Amino acid sequence: MSSTPAQAARSELTGFTGELIGPDDAGYEEARTVYNAMIDRRPAVLARCADADAVARVIGFARAHDLPLAVRGGGHHGAGLGTVDGGVVADLSPLKDIQVDPAARTVRVGGGCVWGEVDRATHAHGLATPSGIISTTGVGGITTGGGLGHLTRRCGLTIDNLLAADVVLADGRQVRASADENSDLFWAIRGGGGNFGVVTSFLFRLHEIGTVVAGPTFWPIEATAEVLTAYREFLPTAPRELGGFFLIGTVPPAPPFPEELQLRKTAGVVWCYAGGDTEAAAREMAPLLDALPEPLLHAPGPMPYPDMQSMFDGLYPPGHQWYWRADFVDEVPDEAVQLHAKFGAEVPTMHSTMHLYPIDGAAHDVGRDETPWAYRDSRWASVFAGVDPDPANADLVRRWTVDYFDALHPYSAGGAYVNMMMDEGQERVRASYRGNYDRLAHIKADLDPDNVFRLNQNIRPAPKPRYESRP
Repeated sequence: MSSTPAQAARSELTGFTGELIGPDDAGYEEARTVYNAMIDRRPAVLARCADADAVARVIGFARAHDLPLAVRGGGHHGAGLGTVDGGVVADLSPLKDIQVDPAARTVRVGGGCVWGEVDRATHAHGLATPSGIISTTGVGGITTGGGLGHLTRRCGLTIDNLLAADVVLADGRQVRASADENSDLFWAIRGGGGNFGVVTSFLFRLHEIGTVVAGPTFWPIEATAEVLTAYREFLPTAPRELGGFFLIGTVPPAPPFPEELQLRKTAGVVWCYAGGDTEAAAREMAPLLDALPEPLLHAPGPMPYPDMQSMFDGLYPPGHQWYWRADFVDEVPDEAVQLHAKFGAEVPTMHSTMHLYPIDGAAHDVGRDETPWAYRDSRWASVFAGVDPDPANADLVRRWTVDYFDALHPYSAGGAYVNMMMDEGQERVRASYRGNYDRLAHIKADLDPDNVFRLNQNIRPAPKPRYESRP
């Protein structure tokens, strides 16, 4: 009788540094679970890799057995691209090493870390690097996709602060990528996703950020159009230290929110002023507040940066049903404002939301072809997220998300932030990289001609001849 892939892995990967888990093993159900409960896939082998050699061996095993290979960091991807039915999952979660160099203002981070771990380690030195908005998200996925969050206007995208990376390639080679070594690979992994290899270690630049002034301001949902109109004009004129994304959603039914506001639908701004000066933060927020009616709640206050980064963790724990759509946005015309107001009033569940993230400021200091992130001239990234703990509401939140996206997409720039996309097809991937797609496809052809790393927002290898590296 032929062996299962899990049995074959145990037989062939002798001395494997990590853990091999198959469907018959205790702990398999927990090990295969990812953040989005809509994703219910059953890998043939889950390989928890403790070092780069283990990653290389898992890649070789998957190739030798012609099994699809998924790479899992934090497991947060909305479309579940960190797992696969019947294939191999290279689970990087054991790669947890974090080394902060406060003198050099850098941090070296293992590919299995989540952002909360990094934030706590760097905060001990009054330092931070930009990332997303939920601290349980994996470092690898956010970074290779771009990295958009609270500090974008002040510090740029996560990829703008990546100095080097250690990468395991499709043929098992272990290489270092930086501006001076394997520069094409370094260019590609700064926004091109997991298409080019498995990053086992990242080196990031750090910034002096300790205490921030952060928190939400909420207005009634009926004021959505008025708030969004004022916000679209105000934020691009604000200093870079002031970040704030617009959101439509529901006040959570828990402290610290006042009981009379809990479960109320609102439009609002989640602020993050990158400095501890409360008076300066209030001064910079004032023009927007002065232009609008008195809010239901205005709660920004000083807090350690890791507290800001984990602010949404309790609202969005693992195990909810998620369905996402996203777009880049150059402008928010009046017609789009009215559509946001319409769909905002129809938010189907307490956890469902829409966020409009600013991507100006420091993010605009980088040219559109300096990294694969091709929408450097856009001002916003929108995400429409239908979310609920109850599987019975999966169709409801999916339908609201798709309808909302379809209505607003004509007012978009055409592509989307790849970390916020579902599995939406090749043309959508191309649109998200614009003119950078062809260069990515040629680098892919050099490094992964067989498309081993295809369970992602996939960049297909270009036909030969070989791409010539840029000087």
